[in-house]
Amino acid sequence: MDNNDDWLALDKLYHVLFCFTLTLLFSTVAARTRYAFIRRHSIRVGAIASLLAGAAKEAADEVGFFKSAGASPKDAISDLIGVLIASLALFLCKYWPRPDHQMGQVRGVSLV
Repeated sequence: MDNNDDWLALDKLYHVLFCFTLTLLFSTVAARTRYAFIRRHSIRVGAIASLLAGAAKEAADEVGFFKSAGASPKDAISDLIGVLIASLALFLCKYWPRPDHQMGQVRGVSLV
């Protein structure tokens, strides 16, 4: 294990932001597909796709495709943290009650 692989390194922030962004992106795309099953599970689809992208990046690091010290468990955990934050945000946006859905909402009246 590399001694220079600090938890508070800028690289870890990049991993969190990368997987956070990919989760939002993949989930949004999955939510707009014509397939109902994928739409219903769009958050899971986004999370899994993002984790797969993070794992692919770590595998590429390990074989030397990128100029890095290799795969790191701390990088993988940072990826997971980004996915968890994005998934929580998406879940709250999807299921949190909105003000326009509260009781006492005025209904439209047709004059015709």
